[in-house]
Amino acid sequence: DAYGHQLGDRLLVKMSQRVSALLRPQDTFARLGGDEFVIVLAIEEPDDAVVVAERIIAAVAEPFLIDAAELQVSASLGIALYPDDATSERELMAHADAAMYHTKEGGRNGYTFFTPSMQVSANRQLRLLQDLRRATERGELLLHYQPKFVAAGTPAVGAEALLRWQHPELGMLSPDVFIPIAERSGLILPIGDWVLDQACAQLRAWHDAGQHEWTMAVNLSPLQFSSPALLDSVRAALQRHGIAPERLTLEITETTAMKDVEASLVILNDLTAMGVHIAIDDFGTGYSSLLYLKRMPATELKIDRAFVRDLEQNAEDAAIVSSIVALGRSLQLQVVAEGVETREQQEYLSGLGCDQLQGYHLGRPMDPDEFLR
Repeated sequence: DAYGHQLGDRLLVKMSQRVSALLRPQDTFARLGGDEFVIVLAIEEPDDAVVVAERIIAAVAEPFLIDAAELQVSASLGIALYPDDATSERELMAHADAAMYHTKEGGRNGYTFFTPSMQVSANRQLRLLQDLRRATERGELLLHYQPKFVAAGTPAVGAEALLRWQHPELGMLSPDVFIPIAERSGLILPIGDWVLDQACAQLRAWHDAGQHEWTMAVNLSPLQFSSPALLDSVRAALQRHGIAPERLTLEITETTAMKDVEASLVILNDLTAMGVHIAIDDFGTGYSSLLYLKRMPATELKIDRAFVRDLEQNAEDAAIVSSIVALGRSLQLQVVAEGVETREQQEYLSGLGCDQLQGYHLGRPMDPDEFLR
C-alpha cells in the first residue's frame, strides 16, 4: 500500500528466498496468493514443526533492504498435522489456515497448532466476512454517536461516530466483532469511506438544526490511515456536505501513529494542512517517543479508558492520568478522557484538568434522533 505493487512483489521474492534457504530439497514451499504461503514437510514429531516455525519467524523478522527502503515484516504461521488433524489435503489446508488466523488474532509474529475449536471460530469468521461484503448495500451498517462534554459539565460540544452492524440473524454487533475481519480482508477501506460520509452528513443535519458549534470525531483504522486515497476521501466528504474542516476530528491510535513515525508525520501534516483536527486515541497504551509526539500535529490526546476505570482506587493510574494531562498542557493539546462511568470519576478527572470527557455516565452511544433530543 505504501510503496506500490512492484516493490511489494520484490519483497515477496526476497522473503521467499530467505525461507527457501531454511528448507530441505524434499520440502514443498508454495505461494497461494497475496502474501499467503504454504509449506508441506515430513516430520517425526510435532517438535520438529516448532523448530522450523521458529526459524522461519526469526528469518522473516530480519529487515529487508529494497531500493534504500528498510522494510520489516512479521510472519504468522498456522500448523496442522496429518493424520491427527485431517486426512484430506483440503481439510489439512483449511485447518492450517484456521490456526494461522488464530496467530494473527493473538498479535501476529508467531505460530499456533490447530485445535478443533478453531474450526468453529474460522467458520463463523468466514460467514461474517461473506455477510459483511453485502452489509453496506443492504443498509445493515449504522452509526451511533457518543457525546463529548467539556469537563466542567456544560452541554455537549460534539460527538464521536461509532460503527454498529445490525446483522439480520445475530442482531446488533459491536465493532470489536467485525472490524478485525474488515481490516484483514481490506473491506475496511470502503466501510471507512462510508463511515466518514455518513458522519459528515449527520453533522451537516445537526448544524442545520441549529447546533452550529458541534464537532464530529471519526476513527481511522490502520489500513485507512496508510491508504493513498485517504486525503481525497476526507476532502470529498467535507465538500459534499459543506462541513468546515475544523469541525472534523480524525482519531488514530497511538500504536498506529508510532508504527512508522516519518510516514505518519507526512500524512498527519497533510490532513492538518487541510484544516481537520487530529486526536491521538488510546494514549498511554502504546510506546510513544515524546520527541516524536512533540512533532505530531495533533490537537487532542485521548486517555485510554483502562486508566480511567480504576482511577479512584489505583494510585498508579491516577499518576499516569495526571502526567498525561500535564503533558497535554505543555504541548498545548486538548486532553480527553474516555470511559467515564461514575460521577466520582467525572469530578476527579475535572479536578486533574482534563478538557473534555466522554463515557456512559455522561452519555451512551445513541442514534442521531436520540442524540439531538
